[in-house]
Amino acid sequence: MRHLYLNGTWRPSASNEGIDVINPATEETLDRVPAGSPADVEAAVTAARAALPSWSETPPAERGRILAAAAELIRERSDRIARIIATDMGAPYGVATRVQTLMPAGVLASYAQLAETYDFEGGQVGNSRIFREPAGVVAAITPWNYPLHQIVCKVGAALAAGCTVVLKPSEVAPLAAFAFADILDEVGLPAGVFNMISGHGPGVGEALVTHPGVDMVSFTGSTAAGRRVAALAAGAIKRVALELGGKSASVVLPDADLGAAVKVTVANAFLNSGQTCSAWTRMIVHRDRYDEAVRLAVEAARTYTVGDPFDEATRLGPLVSAAQRDRVVRYINRGQEEGARLVTGGADRPAERGFYVEPTVFAGVEPGMVVEQEEIFGPVLAIIPYTRGEDEAVAIANGTPYGLAGAVWAGDEQRAVAVARRLRTGQVAVNGGKFNPRAPFGGYKQSGLGRELGEFGLEEYLEIKAVQL
Repeated sequence: MRHLYLNGTWRPSASNEGIDVINPATEETLDRVPAGSPADVEAAVTAARAALPSWSETPPAERGRILAAAAELIRERSDRIARIIATDMGAPYGVATRVQTLMPAGVLASYAQLAETYDFEGGQVGNSRIFREPAGVVAAITPWNYPLHQIVCKVGAALAAGCTVVLKPSEVAPLAAFAFADILDEVGLPAGVFNMISGHGPGVGEALVTHPGVDMVSFTGSTAAGRRVAALAAGAIKRVALELGGKSASVVLPDADLGAAVKVTVANAFLNSGQTCSAWTRMIVHRDRYDEAVRLAVEAARTYTVGDPFDEATRLGPLVSAAQRDRVVRYINRGQEEGARLVTGGADRPAERGFYVEPTVFAGVEPGMVVEQEEIFGPVLAIIPYTRGEDEAVAIANGTPYGLAGAVWAGDEQRAVAVARRLRTGQVAVNGGKFNPRAPFGGYKQSGLGRELGEFGLEEYLEIKAVQL
């Protein structure tokens, strides 16, 4: 069984219990990681608190240098890390390389640069000087769907800000976190600045959130789990950043390039086998073009070959676990029970072995249906018609508890931007606008609190002090 990374060394967990890591393509056990304990949390937080004074006073440029070295090692080891992610999480190897590994390397490099260029001591308001200082010891709790990217978004920003960190990666797909800890150890990060404990949420995650030595909690996961984190942290008035669920809409206006809108929406909905919190899983199309949109979506969905993550023909790998596959199947069945029309895909297993689900498209979806309202987290797209105009389309798009991402498609870009401004969501792509890993990412409503990426992400980990002269 693997060890935990505590105070600059790999050491056994205080618990003798372990967690099997399952290959979702084969259903076979491929590794075993510790199920950490409250005693491990105590050791990690103690180390992080002890390291905080020195790390917070380390010149930002030096912090940036260490992060830049780590980013370069991720790039150099991209093949190895991508293979880890393709194996324990199930992402197709190409996606695991481009999106799951090289993008995090770029994000970490951006935080390295910010550490050098951000003005931590600038600002004057009347007779007051404004200083931005590290928030303290950060508990970073990350999910399984983008196992390295979500770690880098939190740990990179926190370390650049001068915080120390205790990371709890998801126990479902934890192996990229071990590779990342190896890299931070190799680049010479001082002992205690970064610590990692694998384990379950109730045992390790809650012990971290409630520990009096933790100043801030940054969590990515389901909205239900986010509520629990926020409630636990509230007892000590801890600072909390939450990146939670989504049910994002792709709004297609009548004058849009329908072919492009459908193709890109389907690709976005099915990226990472639909296991993406910001996926555009609702496509809202005017009734006049609805039938054509459904036809195009079915054609696009049928090009998403399901299979082995290491097969070059594969576009959809397995879902991450049996529990996740069963959850998605329940939603597909629920959609049919509610009267939505299954136009491709469905609940049948496409392979005898592996946690696979067919790429699925529902037509005839009405606002308020469960498959239109709730996050499914699988390759399922719901297509919803509107008949009147932009106001109705915007109302449907805004009609869920979530507000993480979205898209607007129109022939007139200014009109598209105007509609994008009306969407109650944290990030909107206009006519397929490219994802920007330096732009703020986060949600409105029950999609979370705070922002990740870029300068806004760095500032989540800073306190503001005014010194009157």
